[in-house]
Amino acid sequence: MVIFPKAKINIGLRITERRDDGYHDLQTIFYPVPLCDALEFVVDENLHETDILVTTGLPINCNVGNNLIIRTLQKLREKYPIPLLSIHLHKKIPMGAGLGGGSSDAAFFLKALNRYFTLEISDGELKEMALSIGSDCPFFIDCIPAYAEGRGERLSVVKPLPGGLHLVLLDPGIIISTREAYSGCVPYRGGPTPSDQYKKDISEWKGLIVNDFEKTIFVNHPEIATLKETLYNSGAVYSSMSGSGSSVYGLFRDTPVIPHELRSRVIYSGSL
Repeated sequence: MVIFPKAKINIGLRITERRDDGYHDLQTIFYPVPLCDALEFVVDENLHETDILVTTGLPINCNVGNNLIIRTLQKLREKYPIPLLSIHLHKKIPMGAGLGGGSSDAAFFLKALNRYFTLEISDGELKEMALSIGSDCPFFIDCIPAYAEGRGERLSVVKPLPGGLHLVLLDPGIIISTREAYSGCVPYRGGPTPSDQYKKDISEWKGLIVNDFEKTIFVNHPEIATLKETLYNSGAVYSSMSGSGSSVYGLFRDTPVIPHELRSRVIYSGSL
């Protein structure tokens, strides 16, 4: 079975609280985008001890045992007798870029196993399993535009953006650790939510819809801030860093001419 886990971008991101369990509460819009990994699995009767996971494409900076795909399989086997699998993951979504690639791989794999083995797990149960794997994993079960609160698991469907928008997605090749991302965040309380602001025309978003992580990360990595500014200078109607970084995206009303200095950083350019 072959599936294509999608990336996501964040439209606005507010950190509202540090929780007692070590996580943070947030407010954000999760929005799926066409950039995808490719994931294939087959039941392999020649295997006798363990699953096989082969990865190609972009590098994955973790060992096989810690990969979210293997952890997802182990989680499902706690309740269901899934046979040994040969798995091939081709990465096009960069790690540590705020695009949810690992979470998407896990959630799409979970959905595919449910279908392939006719496990009849409800969407609600799938989301509960997904949350135990990663905070943004539940979003990828439905993978439709949604406003997220809590750790990212409390989801409310929002209207898709109007058609005709062009997305340019850039990867500066910088991995931002969770510790670095949260180190300078001050809780945001009492103002408009990203959901409120998302309802406004996209022409009003600049300076209004904010990613709280940018304040710290742009100081530590000014080259990321430069990418955002260059997208605006190239005609983007809205630009932002996605999630905790380091990827940056721009939304354009027309197909842009991408400046020469950005072309090596483009990982997707096309319709949203």
